[in-house]
Amino acid sequence: MVELLKNGAYLAYGNTLIEDNENAPAQLKSLGKDGISKEDAKRQTMAYSILSAHNTGSEDNLKIKFDAMASHDITYVGIIQTARASGLEKFPIPYVLTNCHNSLCAVGGTINEDDHVFGLSAAEKYGGIYVPAHIAVIHSYMREMMSGCGKMILGSDSHTRYGALGTMAIGEGGPELVKQLLCRTYDIKRPEVVAVYMSGKPKQGVGPQDVALAIIGAVFANGFVKNKVLEFVGDGIANLPIEFRNGIDVMTTETTCLSSIWITDDETKRYFDMHKRSEDYKKLAPGALAYYDGVVKVDLSRIEPMIALPFHPSNTYTIRNLIDNAGDILREVEKTATEQLDNPNIKVSLTDKITPAGIRVDQGVIAGCAGGTFDNLCAAADILAGQSTGSGAFTLSAYPASQPAYIELVRNGAAAKLMEAGVTLRTAFCGPCFGAGDVPANGGLSIRHSTRNFPNREGSKPGNGQIASVALMDARSIAATASRGGILTPATELEVEYTNPAYHFDSTVYDHRVYKGYGNAKSETELRIGPNIADWPVMSELTDDMLLKVASVINDPVTTTDELIPSGETSSYRSNPLKLAEFALSRKDPAYVGRAKEVQKFEKARENGDDNSKGELADIFTKLAAIKTDIDPMKVGVGSVVCARKPGDGSAREQAASCQKVLGGWANIAVEYATKRYRSNLINWGMLPFIFDDVDFEVGDNIFVPNVRATVEAAKYEFPAYVIKADGGVKEITLRMGELTDDERKIILCGCLINYYKDGN
Repeated sequence: MVELLKNGAYLAYGNTLIEDNENAPAQLKSLGKDGISKEDAKRQTMAYSILSAHNTGSEDNLKIKFDAMASHDITYVGIIQTARASGLEKFPIPYVLTNCHNSLCAVGGTINEDDHVFGLSAAEKYGGIYVPAHIAVIHSYMREMMSGCGKMILGSDSHTRYGALGTMAIGEGGPELVKQLLCRTYDIKRPEVVAVYMSGKPKQGVGPQDVALAIIGAVFANGFVKNKVLEFVGDGIANLPIEFRNGIDVMTTETTCLSSIWITDDETKRYFDMHKRSEDYKKLAPGALAYYDGVVKVDLSRIEPMIALPFHPSNTYTIRNLIDNAGDILREVEKTATEQLDNPNIKVSLTDKITPAGIRVDQGVIAGCAGGTFDNLCAAADILAGQSTGSGAFTLSAYPASQPAYIELVRNGAAAKLMEAGVTLRTAFCGPCFGAGDVPANGGLSIRHSTRNFPNREGSKPGNGQIASVALMDARSIAATASRGGILTPATELEVEYTNPAYHFDSTVYDHRVYKGYGNAKSETELRIGPNIADWPVMSELTDDMLLKVASVINDPVTTTDELIPSGETSSYRSNPLKLAEFALSRKDPAYVGRAKEVQKFEKARENGDDNSKGELADIFTKLAAIKTDIDPMKVGVGSVVCARKPGDGSAREQAASCQKVLGGWANIAVEYATKRYRSNLINWGMLPFIFDDVDFEVGDNIFVPNVRATVEAAKYEFPAYVIKADGGVKEITLRMGELTDDERKIILCGCLINYYKDGN
């Protein structure tokens, strides 16, 4: 189904792949392309062209300015508060504030709606675009109303992906959006570009999630596309409807790539014409000879209905393989998942889903930017037309991702087909993607066309003895399973007449409900700040020396941002940094917050003028003085550190880092960082993203990093450090840190992005 070419390749005339090996020169010569250097061919990718058009820096060190931005209601308050503290006067580019995460306002009293009221007042004051709750999920609105061929969009959500519409989009933590609001730039080294070469045509019953999962399963674990741009090319793209492309594209986030871009064609043009934005279409294609740093070859005709089992989108199998080998596969998944949870009170149980009739699941959900598209729901309606989901325990809910799509489903009868079969239709809402809706019963297995199936992502609380599991599937196979009352079934095994109805976009609901204030900032408007909305606490600058106490050690192969700061009900507190910080690592290491606070008291004492060398830390400072004879205790910052093998997979939420900072965290130590965006979040909150060969530390270890400020100032990336064990032993180590831009270095020295701007940078 999927093949990787790791040596790189040339693409001639958009359709001929030439692998970069000993045969390449002769092949290039036969095409008359032997006089073009590899570097020149790299400049012929679509990604190179779009990045260059938005770059204000050098060719290799990019400083990007975006065309538009987007945030939802668990990120925009913190972003605006940060920008406001840094001198924000008005939004310099279109900034869309959507309300699709806390839109139910189901917990926390008034605080969720208080955030929405704040968002509307901010859109009025600074000149923004405000999409009320239930109208559209963030990425559907951005596709429908803000995408454009050759544009770049930045979003504070990791699934900010509009490449299938010719738009390079990137999901980042909030501070990167703050930089754009303050007319600064997004700074990265020019990324490598990997071609996704598509051929063939999907068989009936195969959907976009099946293709996406096949790709994710092939590239995630080996890091083949990590922090690179995926460029979709090949004649197979012509066989994919535009929403099919969007469904694949949005899931590229789970490969850990930086962004994506697709060739555009008449199908893309029809999309923009239909949305009355014909001017936003233009033909995009690589040049006559483009060079890619790798290739993912996808034969669409060989893709089978797929399933990603707990607890990661890359844990993929064909559904047929799972059905045929249920016992062996589910036992292995149980074992791995239980180890991943690392909770003696919880055991993942999946083999109990095996029945004489087949594998029985408890729930189905089709939702969000990946699942809730018009095409997906029409296909599900065709499968379920005249069928029943049954009156047993199995349930199926569907969330059209925008009101225009919902309206069309009502008009063409698809909504009625779904509802008659027993499907409950909801409004546009992202909750099922992060545990704020449709939480299964304890021990339940939910199949979902959504974006992620991380631990607890469905909303269970292992700390309370609960566990449920999510498996990712395409809407078509979810509907097929529903037609059999919850017995796992690939859609390719059903005889279905797919109607493929045409979509007619109607913007009336947007015209009536969306506040469009870009270019019309009303500075006199007062922000409406509810009682839960709080400013960021004061944060100190980087000290001469640093004493870190290990507050948590995570030995999992990968640590998600959900494990660093849980999603779900905690989202109600994302406008209050101190309250939200109470949830940090709560599902992974419940004792972390208490340990971090215990360390933080020493830093607060130092900031208040107390000498830590004369108190509880006297013995430690005696050892520090032996290491650095001229040490000044008043210039030794004391903070906590989290050590993990590969932290930061998944969400772009800055709170994974900011909560640690609020609790007195000064650094992370990792073997590697799962994503660029998590490392950026650490830096923007003034935390040092250290790298070490192994996480062989213990909770309670002290790590002394002398001359840390001078080392950062000198742009050096090796930090001599000393581990002081509980028994008094001292071990010298060298911590490393990847290269920093000049601005990133200054941000760390200042202590955080807010301080950086306050200092006049």
